[in-house]
Amino acid sequence: MANLSDQRFEESAKVLAEARQILVPRVEAAAALIIESYRAGGGVFVFGNGGSAADAQHIAGELVGRFLKDRRALRAEALSTNTSIITALGNDFGYETVFARQIEANARRGDIAIGLTTSGNSPNVLAALRKAREMGLRTIAFTGQGGGQCAALADILLDAPSKVTPRIQECHMVIYHILCELIENAFAK
Repeated sequence: MANLSDQRFEESAKVLAEARQILVPRVEAAAALIIESYRAGGGVFVFGNGGSAADAQHIAGELVGRFLKDRRALRAEALSTNTSIITALGNDFGYETVFARQIEANARRGDIAIGLTTSGNSPNVLAALRKAREMGLRTIAFTGQGGGQCAALADILLDAPSKVTPRIQECHMVIYHILCELIENAFAK
């Protein structure tokens, strides 16, 4: 058991060290894009499935509430939280539409769409990123190594350098915590 635990810590540390080497400029560019949107009156829409849905809610909560400092509330919405909307859209239009329809209904040019998918290929995340681009939103994708199909739909690709779902999700958490801190620093009192 100890060997497995030690191995998993080592794997996670390796992914984070590699991410640091390749993703810092992209993380800072993503923060700048979001800050620019907020300063212009925009907002953020975040979406994903399963663990990525939980991460989307975490990100939205940090932006609307606070991360480490007091500052004004920042407009952010996780699109996985309204079960009535999700089940109606899934039933009437198909599950692949559940995020795209919400983007269509609620987002405006100048907003930011953030899709999270460890594979980079979740059909509903891809559909939402496509809709966001059609509508003039800027797009950020959190994925695993290479970005999958999301790579072509993201203005900024934050692809964790791994193909193992838990390591990707661990890396994503570090990245979005850094993003939240950079954004918050721009608006803190």
